[in-house]
Amino acid sequence: MPVEKQQVGSVWTRPRRGREQPALTREQIVAEAVALLDAEGMEALSMRQLGARLNAGATSLYRHVANRDELIELVVDEVYGEIRVPEIEVRAQWRAATEQCAASLRAMILHHPWMASTLGQVGLSYLGPNVMRLNDRMLALFEVGGFAADERSDAIGAVISYVIGIGISEAAWLTLLTRSGQTEAELVASLRPAAEQAATDYSRLQQTDATGTWNQDPAAARDRQFTYGLDRILDGLESRRNR
Repeated sequence: MPVEKQQVGSVWTRPRRGREQPALTREQIVAEAVALLDAEGMEALSMRQLGARLNAGATSLYRHVANRDELIELVVDEVYGEIRVPEIEVRAQWRAATEQCAASLRAMILHHPWMASTLGQVGLSYLGPNVMRLNDRMLALFEVGGFAADERSDAIGAVISYVIGIGISEAAWLTLLTRSGQTEAELVASLRPAAEQAATDYSRLQQTDATGTWNQDPAAARDRQFTYGLDRILDGLESRRNR
């Protein structure tokens, strides 16, 4: 007996409803959802909670968004619209422009730390208009930068994967920091005794700590680690575009 095929559910594969409630638009819903997520995190996002913030019932929201999963697809695409990709005219501008784009992606993730728990379960996010626009602009950047057509997508993927990976770790740390109610330096200092005790049986970790790790400015250390990893990624890609 043949298996009935089912369409993957996504806001980007479902036709948008033609008639919207005049007092409430999809754009208003998405903007308020982003504000709710920034303030309270992903666990607080529900159609009921969002409806209360908009002074509208959950039923009113369902006129525009079929379910919570679609809402998450919309808010993810919305914040991807914050990422900036510089346009370049000559090959030599590629590296600086890619660094700016990577920094913009990192800033977006850190500004919206709820993204850390969302990116792995967001459905067909790559079909959203902002993500499509981002991908197109990055392809143009890597095209002018001198990458072969069959290598551009993989090269872009390497950069984005690095930034998202380190950004997720940073966002998780900053979420913990917010919950602690402490400054970053205070939180690091409070964790130091337990970390040093845990490293007692590991000489290499003790040697690393002895180099002054605990005395660094935490925010500056995070910036340094991000830049170091990004530079190594771009060093590798430089060799590919110069082939």
